[in-house]
This record gives sequence, C-alpha cells and structure tokens, in this order.
Amino acid sequence: MEQHTQKKERLVTGKVVSTAMKDTVVVLVERYIKHPKYGKYLLRTKRLKAHDAGNTCAMGDVVFLKETAPISKDKHFKVVGKQVAAVAAEISA
Repeated sequence: MEQHTQKKERLVTGKVVSTAMKDTVVVLVERYIKHPKYGKYLLRTKRLKAHDAGNTCAMGDVVFLKETAPISKDKHFKVVGKQVAAVAAEISA
C-alpha cells in the first residue's frame, strides 16, 4: 500500500500592488536571504497572483496567502485574510 505524506501548506504575507483583474490580486512578497559567501542579507521580492473571491482587497492592503492547487496558469495562492488597517498603518510608519 502506498503512503501519501501530506505537504506542509505554505503561508506568506504581502502587500497588494494590483487589483485590475477579476477575482485576482497581485501581491508583492518580500523576504530576506543570507548570501552564502559574504553573509550579507539581501532583499528578494516576488509578485504572486492570488485568488480573491469577490474582489474584497484594495491596493495597499497587507494580506495573508495560502498555497493551493493551481487555479489558473499563474495563480497558485488564495487570500485567506487581511491585516487590520490600524496595525498596517503602524508597520508602514
């Protein structure tokens, strides 16, 4: 009998940079990586497309994304929540 191990779901946080498409938002996700030789921390960014049913997100919102099965060619994430506006204002200040 074949055992299927469950893959750990990937959760990321990012800022909405585009809401031009129907039921889709583009989210800018930033992360720091350490250079293997020099030890300096480098900022790496990625623009991920995420499913946003009902177009509930607005530009500048900080959202939480969960990795899902492919929804379309480029869409592999789903919006699972938004950060409270007061907390987001503190972070940006």
